[in-house]
Amino acid sequence: MFLGIDLGTSAVKVVLLDTDDHIVDEQSAPLDVAQPQPTWSEQDPNAWWTATDLAVRTLGERTSLQGVEAIGLSGQMHGATLLDASFAPLRPAILWNDGRSADACVELERRVPKLRDITGNLAMPGFTAPKLVWLKAHEPAVFARVERVLLPKDYLRLRMTGEFASEMSDASGTLWLDVGARRWSSDMLAACELDEGAMPALYEGSEATGTLRPEVARAWGMREVPVAGGAGDQAAGAAGCGAVRPGEAFLALGTSGVYFVSGDRFRPNPARAVHAFCHCVPDTWHQMSVILSAASCLAWVTKLVGATDEASLLAEVERDDRPSRLLFLPYLSGERTPHNDPDATGVFVGLGHETGRADLARAVLEGVAFALADAQDVLLEAGAEIGEVSVIGGGARSALWGRILASVLGRPLLYRVGGDVGPALGAARLGRLCLGSEAPADVCRAPPVDRVAEPDAELVDRYGARLLEFRELYQRLKGDRST
Repeated sequence: MFLGIDLGTSAVKVVLLDTDDHIVDEQSAPLDVAQPQPTWSEQDPNAWWTATDLAVRTLGERTSLQGVEAIGLSGQMHGATLLDASFAPLRPAILWNDGRSADACVELERRVPKLRDITGNLAMPGFTAPKLVWLKAHEPAVFARVERVLLPKDYLRLRMTGEFASEMSDASGTLWLDVGARRWSSDMLAACELDEGAMPALYEGSEATGTLRPEVARAWGMREVPVAGGAGDQAAGAAGCGAVRPGEAFLALGTSGVYFVSGDRFRPNPARAVHAFCHCVPDTWHQMSVILSAASCLAWVTKLVGATDEASLLAEVERDDRPSRLLFLPYLSGERTPHNDPDATGVFVGLGHETGRADLARAVLEGVAFALADAQDVLLEAGAEIGEVSVIGGGARSALWGRILASVLGRPLLYRVGGDVGPALGAARLGRLCLGSEAPADVCRAPPVDRVAEPDAELVDRYGARLLEFRELYQRLKGDRST
């Protein structure tokens, strides 16, 4: 069997995969996010380890882990995990959805005029490098003690194996990687007053990076098995849903929303905030549009209106299955693709005395779909060749949302068995690959299709007009902010 560990923003999820690619068991443990100031988002790295340890031990109480042959890791990207000389965290990790380093992004692009050519990406507040520029300016005493910088999942690897290692897909999101060449960029590191000594060794996601420490293996009831490079959460999701060949694509509806397309070469489009990253398997890259709030918008509106849970609120929406009269901008944490605007905010337009909570929920589902339509357009503009599109993540459970998304995007969406597991499944597959006897395309196969959400012709026409209104609303409100 193979163990996949996915360090998400709201929880750690672990899955146990057998050699027939069936999920034997799974377990999760929750995480909290601290927001000590507006636009800030932080977590304690020690909490990641505590949650991971709890999830694996709980899984092992139900199912023996003695048969595990390898482990793969997946995790939230971009988080700056700052370690001192004893390799202890210096402060809470600054997360992917943290917006404090907007000014640092401008400064970083000034320092490295060729930044976009080297990295294939814009300098955005979510990326890791601008966080270090911010740290030097605002917490110089902490910066002076930084010995190593790790990404979140790679901190777990350190605790599990003692190795300082990362892999290409997650490293692409730091802005320190020469993405086309698949190596650290000395120019980008120097711009942050760092060098390669502060960086982990780089591997492909399907390579072994170390073995489980004896004390961790004993605590988890396992042997001292190899740990694969793994992947950033989205590349791991691609490995889980079979999107490792050119043109294979998926939508991920988690805390954030991601439109991901695999490709055979480096195709950047930084002007429209498209991410061009290395994939987690060799000689492969991917393009990715990211919206910062997706299923988290549904969780937010559920809490806002006092509904029992998301499923009951969606059931209310289903009873009046007409497009909403409201428009919702889903920018609760700012926005990345295509606006690169950390100051963008969530907005409802069209409220009246007759507005009920089902109206608000429907508008939220549609607003996220419209944001993903923006994401699709800039991928096509960047030359992406989009074939079949699968849907993964917690939001993948909603058939109603699938119908809305398919109609807004104008294409069928494939919902696959195990689609709500996503990155953890891909991590387990990468663990299997690190044993070295199989090819990525053979292991990272698309799971069986459970159902297909087809575009509704009537909704396609209605949503086409509403999408234009959605785009105009953002531009109008942005103009108001700038005056």
